[in-house]
Amino acid sequence: MKPNKPVIIGFLLILSITAFAQNVGAPPEYIKAITYQWKGERFDDGRPKVPDDLLERLKKVPIEAAWSVLRNRGYECQFEGDWTVLFPDQAMTGRVVTAQYMPLRPDLDEWVKAQGKKENRSNPPTNSWPIDILKNGDVYVADSYGKVQDGPILGDNLGNAIYAKSKRGVIVYGTVRDPEGLKMIDGFNSWSKGIDASFLQKMMLTSINTPIRIGHATVLPGDAVLAKSHGVLFIPAHLLEEVVVTSEVTQIRDEFGWARLKEGRYTPGQIDSQWSEEIKKDFLEFVKKYHGTLPMTPEQFERYMRERNW
Repeated sequence: MKPNKPVIIGFLLILSITAFAQNVGAPPEYIKAITYQWKGERFDDGRPKVPDDLLERLKKVPIEAAWSVLRNRGYECQFEGDWTVLFPDQAMTGRVVTAQYMPLRPDLDEWVKAQGKKENRSNPPTNSWPIDILKNGDVYVADSYGKVQDGPILGDNLGNAIYAKSKRGVIVYGTVRDPEGLKMIDGFNSWSKGIDASFLQKMMLTSINTPIRIGHATVLPGDAVLAKSHGVLFIPAHLLEEVVVTSEVTQIRDEFGWARLKEGRYTPGQIDSQWSEEIKKDFLEFVKKYHGTLPMTPEQFERYMRERNW
């Protein structure tokens, strides 16, 4: 009897976890196993390589619209709010690189440093290791368990290194330091749980590119991230196109509804309920004459409509 797909996936995941147990950084096989629903291009490290154009379009998507799509798909735990943001008026998107920090335990810290040497990582301090692997478009996402005093995992020196490699910023479930210096890095931004003048002590890096918890959210390497002033949303790579296109169409539907209500052509009840065939036809004509260039491709729009039986 042929084993079913969940059994095969579970078996591969167990094998990859066993292989990973001897690494600081997750091997490609492990990352591929936990992001198995992504069918597109990948980086050499195994992370999904979501398209740049989707990340750029994602900046214009309201977090509420994107999160609504995820929640409808059963992804309830992808949002975290209440951040200290360096530049609140600047949105950030990118591909996630994760790092996990824990309170210092000397024996484990000694193993991490020895293993890092075997993996040809740079000499300690280990908080530079996640930065070493960043690529253009990556966002460094770190769980430093909300530590404040003696908790900042980066300041302006590492901030410069991060931006030089990724042209992005950081999301830290903990603290950063040197805000004046960080603000001088043109294009850099940070989301943290606070800013403190101390520096990292009694902490250790334990893993890179493994699943981590950021407040209420579970985050995987290769997720797409949408960070704005009021919160951060982590989007599974295989759902990014659906999130972006659905949110874009929703915005156009809203514009259509506002325009027709202003004209008095339909009542609020007609716009806010299930659309009649007449309204659907009118909407498609509205799209054809849309005042701006559609953000999605015609193929993406047609697929969206087809999937909804229009």
